[in-house]
Amino acid sequence: GSIADPITAKLVAGVLAVEGQQAVALTMLAGTDTAAVVPAAVTTEAPATEEAPAATEEAPADDAAATEEAPADEQVAVAPAAPAAPAAEAPAAGGMSPEMAAVFASADLAEGEKVFRKCRACHKTEDGANGVGPHLHGVVGRPIASVDGYKYSDALPADKVWTPENLYAYLENPKAWAPGTKMAFAGLKTSQERANVIAWLNQQGDNPIPLE
Repeated sequence: GSIADPITAKLVAGVLAVEGQQAVALTMLAGTDTAAVVPAAVTTEAPATEEAPAATEEAPADDAAATEEAPADEQVAVAPAAPAAPAAEAPAAGGMSPEMAAVFASADLAEGEKVFRKCRACHKTEDGANGVGPHLHGVVGRPIASVDGYKYSDALPADKVWTPENLYAYLENPKAWAPGTKMAFAGLKTSQERANVIAWLNQQGDNPIPLE
């Protein structure tokens, strides 16, 4: 039928126009790539996996040291034996050197008494019998300058002893051995004379000492 009412006709025309626009829109949509219309899926990139520490990582220095050679103080080291030192020649009886012991081993007491005649002007062998010089009773082995009541010169070393060796050196040259001594005796020049008289004097004391 015809549309008589102008107002109704306008409404119908408006509806048709709207439907036409929708149809056009649908047609346009139909020719468009839907991939462009549909928003792209949000893809979140997985965080990179951390690289695991290498299983073969080098052990710390302290741990590695455990497999090293044990410290020196824990090792049982066998030091090479030191070469034996040459044995010192043992002193003779009474502490005398072997050389001096050999000298006195050949001493002759009878000859020593004869040698003592050179000394009698100043010395006696009786205990306490001082003369020009001090008595020589027990002189072998007694401290030097130790006779009571006798005034010695300062030349004699009072901190020493009349050992056989000291007497041997003194009787060779008294002034050289004790510079400043007041004994005027020149000395006994031969080794045998000195050994003989010292061995004899040794027997004049109460306690003779070994000379060998």
